[in-house]
Amino acid sequence: MKITLYGIPSSHPVRAAQLMLEYKGVPFRRVNMLPVLSRQVVPHVLRFPSNRVPAIKIDGRKVQGTREIAVELERLTPEPPLFPGDPAVRDKVDQAEHWGDEFQQFPRTIIWWAMSKAPASDQESYLKDAKLGLPPSVLARTGGPIIWGARRANDSYDPQVRALLEKLPEQLDKIDAWIGEGVLNGEQLNVADFQIGTSLRLLMSMQDLRPAIEARPAGALATRVQPEPPGDLRSVFPPEWLEPLRAGATATV
Repeated sequence: MKITLYGIPSSHPVRAAQLMLEYKGVPFRRVNMLPVLSRQVVPHVLRFPSNRVPAIKIDGRKVQGTREIAVELERLTPEPPLFPGDPAVRDKVDQAEHWGDEFQQFPRTIIWWAMSKAPASDQESYLKDAKLGLPPSVLARTGGPIIWGARRANDSYDPQVRALLEKLPEQLDKIDAWIGEGVLNGEQLNVADFQIGTSLRLLMSMQDLRPAIEARPAGALATRVQPEPPGDLRSVFPPEWLEPLRAGATATV
């Protein structure tokens, strides 16, 4: 079986797909593309139905999206399982996975705003394993147009980002509750753990957000699912934008 995973550097959905492949013990090859430009390459060059990643080819057959990839991996390699066998537990995990698929946009919108404020050295930290044909330092110094396009594609502007930061404590409370119920971060990882844990890990790569997440059960889930951070981005958010997150962190102590 020949599998190729197509993605972009430090993408949390792509990382989720990669971690699920590794969890299943399935050999694969990863091919990275530049963000934004990938939206043209994936449908028009690679001939996938849509323009999003992760996208995989399995012996030439095309599958896109973390949820669809998880189902296909479970079909091809049932052990170890990504989905619980108990129907009642499976239903709760399915709900968490579906929610996690939508939650992926949270860190995506936030980090592209942060990237626009970060120095090239911080941007470079997210490109250390990019393998795009140019040194990460060069890619970071010339990444302005990519960041501009990604902000536009993800609505990564001041009002939207500030609103998401205000909502983030509520989202973290929801994740913590699932962990408390055993839906997430149980004895054996499941598909929702990979879906949500990688999104959390990307949020935690931003120094402004890390303290409020890592002290929670959600932070333990993120570091279990993805031990290595995707990068490191110094403080860039206005202090008043972070007040709701800090208040939420204090409330959990």
